[in-house]
Amino acid sequence: MSYWRFIPNLITAARFASVPLLVWWLIDAQYYNALLLFFLMGLSDALDGYLAKSFGWKTTLGAYMDPAADKAMLICAYVSLGVQNLLPHWLVFIVILRDVAILAGALSYNISTRSLDIQPTLISKFNTFIQIVLVFVVIYSQLNAVPILLLQIFIGLTLFTTIASGLDYMLEERSRRTARHSSKQA
Repeated sequence: MSYWRFIPNLITAARFASVPLLVWWLIDAQYYNALLLFFLMGLSDALDGYLAKSFGWKTTLGAYMDPAADKAMLICAYVSLGVQNLLPHWLVFIVILRDVAILAGALSYNISTRSLDIQPTLISKFNTFIQIVLVFVVIYSQLNAVPILLLQIFIGLTLFTTIASGLDYMLEERSRRTARHSSKQA
């Protein structure tokens, strides 16, 4: 057994461990440090995914840990920026509400089926990308002038993709439950 296959998990663990530092730097208005760390965290997400897929280094632990690290990074960044009034509180609430709803649906599905096979959809992946870009733009705007229209566009895109991906997950969950119910009756 090759120990190399655990490299993506180590990268993910480092991203997870970096979340408190990101929060500290955001709350302490150390925006340059926060921007650099957030950028590195984003790169680490791409790197661990690339390594896991390209070299077949996927693990069950990584399948759970990677999205958890992503969510921790994003939710903590959104809450930190919301606390500082750099993001609208209603947007922070909607982003968190979507993730809580998806988590509740996933747990419900897991309890009823004893499996957890939820794959991110295209709109969900796009939503995560837009959420990351918005955080990056907001942090960057604290260091350099950013047109307010650009911020408003990314806030609007984040709102739209967050709601759309939340609805997409709900419809997919409903479809899975209907299919499972139909197969039990057959």
